[in-house]
This record gives sequence, structure tokens and C-alpha cells, in this order.
Amino acid sequence: MAAAVSTTLAELDDLLGRRVARIHVVGGGVKNALLCQMIADATGRPVLAGPVEATAIGNLLVQLLARDGSVDLRSVRAVVRDSFEITRFEPRDPGRWADRLAAVRARASRS
Repeated sequence: MAAAVSTTLAELDDLLGRRVARIHVVGGGVKNALLCQMIADATGRPVLAGPVEATAIGNLLVQLLARDGSVDLRSVRAVVRDSFEITRFEPRDPGRWADRLAAVRARASRS
């Protein structure tokens, strides 16, 4: 899964013409610290994990945002940032993933 994220992120970087600086993981996946660390290692980018209940939180905040326009997107993001614990995973040794990623990309290019 981490290799797939890395491959997709490389494609996204190419499409955008710039490097995405960090990855946000939300929902149940944030409970899997190994997965979050592997994504950070495979991509060479920090992973910010949380909140677990992102769908419900997002739904509530979008409704608030749409209600009367008194709340803007910056404020909504600040509420999430200030209200929920976010765990940061830094890449440890992205070079260890080079062979794995090359094999995954080679298989994908043959498909």
C-alpha cells in the first residue's frame, strides 16, 4: 500500500508540476502507525495522521461553513487543527524503498 501511495504521489507531482510537500492520512488508517511510517518512508515526505473520525467532523464543519457564510475555510481548518491530535511521521530511510518502488513501477508499466 505504501508503494502504491508513493507511485501515485509521483504521478501527481508530475501532473501538478510541483512536489507535494506532505501527506495527510485521515480516518481509520491513522490507527495503523506502521502503515503511516511506511508511507512516510516510501514517499520521503512527512505524514500527518488524524483525525480518526474525519468523515463525521468534515460533514459537521462543511454544514457549518454552508449555513450562513459566517465561517470561512481557514477558520474550519483551524478548528480541526486546534481540536484534534495529529501525529507526525517523518521519513526515516527513504532509500531503503528504492528497489521495492522500482519493482512496483516496472510491474505497473507492463500492465
